[in-house]
Amino acid sequence: MTASSATTPSPAARGGLGTKLLPSLGILLVTGGLLLLIWFAWLWFNPAPAPYRYTLVKEGAATQFGPLGLDAWPDLTVAQYEIHADGVNDPIALATTARRGATPPILISWENRSSELLISLDSKLNELTALAAAIDKYAAKDARILAWWDTSRQIKLLAGRDTLFTQHLGEPLILPLPWQAYSDSVRHYEDQFWGAPASADERRNFQHFVDALIAEPVKGAALLRQLAGLQDSAGKTPDKAPSEAYIVIHVTDLYKLGLMRPEQFDITYKHFPMEGNMHGMIGYLKKWMQENNFATYTLQSLSDSMVRGYFLRDEKSSHSLLAQMLPFTNSMPLDLTVLQLIYQQGGYWVYKIPSAADAAAAPSAVPAPTGAGADDAPRSDDAPTPATPAS
Repeated sequence: MTASSATTPSPAARGGLGTKLLPSLGILLVTGGLLLLIWFAWLWFNPAPAPYRYTLVKEGAATQFGPLGLDAWPDLTVAQYEIHADGVNDPIALATTARRGATPPILISWENRSSELLISLDSKLNELTALAAAIDKYAAKDARILAWWDTSRQIKLLAGRDTLFTQHLGEPLILPLPWQAYSDSVRHYEDQFWGAPASADERRNFQHFVDALIAEPVKGAALLRQLAGLQDSAGKTPDKAPSEAYIVIHVTDLYKLGLMRPEQFDITYKHFPMEGNMHGMIGYLKKWMQENNFATYTLQSLSDSMVRGYFLRDEKSSHSLLAQMLPFTNSMPLDLTVLQLIYQQGGYWVYKIPSAADAAAAPSAVPAPTGAGADDAPRSDDAPTPATPAS
């Protein structure tokens, strides 16, 4: 036997060896692929814990929460939570929810106790209840209300009106920089806490709503008419159109819009202490704005000692529908003609959405109130308020 014949397999032997190895290798690959898919699936349904948690403090009928001013809604179940973050002793925020019956909870108040904006934005419950009472009193029973999804849920709960959004959408996701790596975990935790995620239709309509707010006023108002069901894409009025439609915005929608469309809406914020000298604070604010090349600003009152300034960097952002609906230094809501300002309460602004015919007949401009101008400090909670909401 030669060395070659002793050490080199015949072609048949080599073929037989390959025939035996290939199925085994295929089994390993398939098994490995299945294990990888199972691992990914496990991670999807069991993400790492969110870096915070809701801790229930108190729950009961609305009548047990007298200071909240919910006496007009005795059928609600109210719950108060502290939001605790890992490694922080004190709560970083306080949340109040309300629900009717066995329905999922709805956030009605959020008090941030952190220096960073997170999860939700500050709101005042007394402003919300006043808004809901006004809508219940003045808006037609079949009126449709358009608003950011969280405001929509609050209005439907407290005013009982038809709203475009009824489910928890969770957009945008508001996270401080250290929490960005936990975004998937946060979404999973929020979906579990607030109930089933929104339908594809609501998510699609919400994107159209955002499109309307970011558009220039005439185009944005036209998109709102379609979303409200006052007309379709062809400009025709549907058979089941509501008798009237409104849009409710809050000054915090500015920041949410910036997170949703950062390339189209350039906004930032800064907190300013109120130390009894309003003129001194305004002077510092204007200097800071000029040093950072911002185009305009508006203010939100957070408390008696703190305000939040929202700053737009470019003219394009300030010419969007949403910016024109709020009192920036280069805008005046009463000048807006594509929508009709009818009510303002704290950080909330309510506009009637006119039909296409009414919009075409609207005057081109409304004279600005005497004394309004860039030297004034525009604030969402002390701007001009029509004496009586339109019926």
